[in-house]
Amino acid sequence: MEREQDRTSRMEAFVRVVNAGSFSAAARAMNLTPSAVSKLVSRIESHFGVRLIDRSTRQFRLTPEGELYYERCQKIVAEIEEAERAVSEFTSQPRGRLSVNASMGIGIHRITPLIPEFQRRYPQIELDLSLSDHLVDLVEKQAEVAIRVGPLEDSTLVARKICDSRRVVVASPDYLARNGTPKHPEDLLAHNCLTYNMRATLNEWPFLIDGNMRKIVVGGPVRGDSGETLRHMALAGAGIARLGWFQVGPDVRAGRLVPLLEEYHAGELQGIYAVFFGMRHTSMRVKCFVNFLVEQMGREQPWLAAEYATSAAA
Repeated sequence: MEREQDRTSRMEAFVRVVNAGSFSAAARAMNLTPSAVSKLVSRIESHFGVRLIDRSTRQFRLTPEGELYYERCQKIVAEIEEAERAVSEFTSQPRGRLSVNASMGIGIHRITPLIPEFQRRYPQIELDLSLSDHLVDLVEKQAEVAIRVGPLEDSTLVARKICDSRRVVVASPDYLARNGTPKHPEDLLAHNCLTYNMRATLNEWPFLIDGNMRKIVVGGPVRGDSGETLRHMALAGAGIARLGWFQVGPDVRAGRLVPLLEEYHAGELQGIYAVFFGMRHTSMRVKCFVNFLVEQMGREQPWLAAEYATSAAA
């Protein structure tokens, strides 16, 4: 690979020397010393075993071999410059298709409402949004960015924190009227708790009991594969769920869901992250999208404790 780069550098030096009419003028254009440019051209001549340029203190002209080489090289160098210019113009303004994968709840309740503003700011970006609560392989899914609660466990990816998320235990008034309201975390063991059918750790609900953190392993007859599925089941009165405040906040404010066991809330916050490939070669469209989410979602966090406490007490 290095030899190909050296060959290209020598070609560029030769073409610039011919176009400028002197080694010193070409050196200034390339930000090199005249001797460095002269060495690059000399290496070409040594490689072919012929003289490409007849040079002296008074004259500068191409040999027949030099004319032939220049005719071909200038086309190659021009193509390289055109390719670099095209990529530079493309990346200077965010554009093109951007594939984003997000969890169901974040995608529906937080990202989709922001899309009109994102389109207004970046009209040349084509957003392709897919939603799933399952952990995804960015390469397999051909996604450039994943939005998840908690960073993905992959050292080859960059996880940038967007904001924090707070979970809350909720149930519908109808369910509570039929089954009673749990007063203590251990009361959940006698209730229908809506659980996930994927990661078992999501069914271990943490509570602060007598000053100590305890996890209650809940269960019930109904399971789902996404927080949004569990939310709809909770709204229908099927059981008790533990979900992100960003999902259920409007339902709590409207009285469709009731927060439970808040006096035992462990106070933990989970980060919401944008996960993508390394920063060094990150496209402009990825940077713009992630920065946009940090600006919009990080500025207003209606799922944090302060607003929650106000809403729950109302």
